[in-house]
Amino acid sequence: MKFHGGRPINYEKVPSDLSVDFGGLGIETRLPLGLGSLARHILQSTIMTLPLMHFAPGLFGVRASVYQTTILVAAATAVSLSAALTMRRKPVFTPSPRKTILPTLSAQEVAALPYPPDALPGWRDVTTPYGSMRVYESGPEDGERVLLVHGISTPAVALGDLAHELMKRGYRVMLFDLFGRGYSDAPDLAYDARLFVTQILLVLASSKVSWNSFHLVGYSLGGGLVVSFARYFPHLVSSATLLASGGLIRPYHVSWQSWLLYKSGLLPNSLVEWLVRRRIRPKDEDREAGPRPRQSTRVDIASAETKKYLPNGDSDASGGEEFDSARISRFRPGVTVSSVIRWQIDNHRGFIPAFISSMRNAPIYAPQEDWRVLAAILRERRERGSCETEIPPLGLHLGKILMVLGEDDPIVIKDETIEDARKVLGADGVEFVALPQGHELPITNSYGVANAMENFWRQQSIDWV
Repeated sequence: MKFHGGRPINYEKVPSDLSVDFGGLGIETRLPLGLGSLARHILQSTIMTLPLMHFAPGLFGVRASVYQTTILVAAATAVSLSAALTMRRKPVFTPSPRKTILPTLSAQEVAALPYPPDALPGWRDVTTPYGSMRVYESGPEDGERVLLVHGISTPAVALGDLAHELMKRGYRVMLFDLFGRGYSDAPDLAYDARLFVTQILLVLASSKVSWNSFHLVGYSLGGGLVVSFARYFPHLVSSATLLASGGLIRPYHVSWQSWLLYKSGLLPNSLVEWLVRRRIRPKDEDREAGPRPRQSTRVDIASAETKKYLPNGDSDASGGEEFDSARISRFRPGVTVSSVIRWQIDNHRGFIPAFISSMRNAPIYAPQEDWRVLAAILRERRERGSCETEIPPLGLHLGKILMVLGEDDPIVIKDETIEDARKVLGADGVEFVALPQGHELPITNSYGVANAMENFWRQQSIDWV
């Protein structure tokens, strides 16, 4: 066959197992195009740019030295890229410390971890297409169901005391580590509402008892995820409660450092990961340090769940001395929130990428379309409920949600949140309870939070029973 410059090549006639003779170089090689279509396209694109070339049947003979070099480089590049694509695929997920750390520790060392694998009752590890996830479920099987969703950086153990408080009151409680946190693997995906809503469905499906109607409770980032889930599956949600919730945080709270790291796209990802790790990891000495002056309120949601002070006073991780020193559970009085986060950063290889992706993609800052859709669902519930002849709709019977806020929360500002929630949900679409804590309120005041939720749930029982 003869090919001339500028003349189209019939790709179908190019042999699938191509022998290339580089003329005067004395080199003959075979390019197995089965390695991938990319190799074939690179070589063919190069051939199309070379004028006045003569190709013998079954092999390519290149006579001019410049063409010899060009073809050789193209063939080598094609093989290298094709092999890289087929042989160096990224893993589907990054394994959690359950697989990478626990097997190397003794029983005594495991028990001494800030977050041991048996920290909460009824634990199980569930295999999913996204990797393994850690789930806890306990309480009477015939009790009302409550599903708890934790925040952006603290794993499920942060809501352990609230879970115990609810189980003590007769509820069936389930909570879990979000992907990339605690003992759940970190899938190589965007950490957005789609991933987390899917994970909630996987958690529900993993139970041996029915979860076709349950109270859904979310803390911090988990509050925004509750709204996203309730938007798509309102018939499953008996009630929705948001604790110091993300989703309506005003964008002006984003510092320029956080904009640069999470939103700008100006820095290579490897550098971002290195900077974020340094930025949010609590130092060992923070726990012993004395109280520091309160930081500016222009901080990020991450600030509320991890604490680290930077010299300039701005940080992703500055939730206040109360948050930092808060014990993670009354059952583990010597373990602070910061020690759990520090352990997670040091031992979960997928946590930092998951954290960064969550800051970029998860429902944290306003505006959020899910809130507007949920507002319409709640309004429809109220309208149907006001008609005596209507059968009460499945899910969200009250036509409103509960928001529990901290009076001193530096991240989810109480007055701003009340104003913005009423604006998007309507005055009748939301009920508020304010407690005298900061962002750590469900960790340090599980009793008060449980009381607020039960009072809200009883309204539902009175109205529809």
